[in-house]
Amino acid sequence: MASINVGDLCGGVVTEITRSHGARVILDGFPTKALGSVGPLDLPWGDARLDALEVGWRITAGVTAVDRGAGVVRLSMAAAAHPELWAYLKGLERDEILSGTISAIEPFGVFVALDDGPAHPVFPGVGFITYPELAWQPFEAAAEVVRIGQRVSCAFLQFDTWNGVARLSLRATQPDPFRAFAADNEVGGALPGKVTKLLPFGAFVRVAEGIEGLVPLEELPWTSVEKPEGVLRVGADVLAVIAGLDLDRRRLRLSLRHASPGPAGSSR
Repeated sequence: MASINVGDLCGGVVTEITRSHGARVILDGFPTKALGSVGPLDLPWGDARLDALEVGWRITAGVTAVDRGAGVVRLSMAAAAHPELWAYLKGLERDEILSGTISAIEPFGVFVALDDGPAHPVFPGVGFITYPELAWQPFEAAAEVVRIGQRVSCAFLQFDTWNGVARLSLRATQPDPFRAFAADNEVGGALPGKVTKLLPFGAFVRVAEGIEGLVPLEELPWTSVEKPEGVLRVGADVLAVIAGLDLDRRRLRLSLRHASPGPAGSSR
């Protein structure tokens, strides 16, 4: 089983079909145990019916996951049905820059028709960008960042063996404003900002273009506060002190309490 890897094409024989586990497959070269598993969503696209299979049939399928501890290999028959697509996706390298055209904007992400990629048999593009990978700055809708027909260059992140697409990142090809902000600022520094959102656990404050930080309840002004609405409003201008900078998680923690004088008799 150590010789089986994600992206490989394997042959085998269906030994069992159940509604709960799908089809079990004895893989070629591993005759003692049904290692392969084909679920309802792993069947050829457009024919997702387990009753389309029969015990004793030989199948060819692509490996989408390998659980060596449990001794299970997840298979996709869609991979074998579209070998050109599978070969293209398997040959891509992490961080490789791919160019294409935005072909569709959906509530769950954006599809890209790649210049050098084959057509996808189901989706409007073989490239796919999730919303977090569209841009560094916050946005409400994908249409604020891209439009259908727009030319883009994206970094390849991974081969999505489940859907047969290339996961891409548009923001990876652009400078990260958070790193630039962190290079110019440090914990303890004070910055003017504007309140953008109030939540039960605190307030978000924009301190630079595309840079927002959280002011937790305990870091609001020098009063006992149960809700941020008691002392702040959206759109208010404030002075905030940087209380924490986490580059890896791209998180900024701010304090309004330490940017303003404490109440009489208090000590900081």
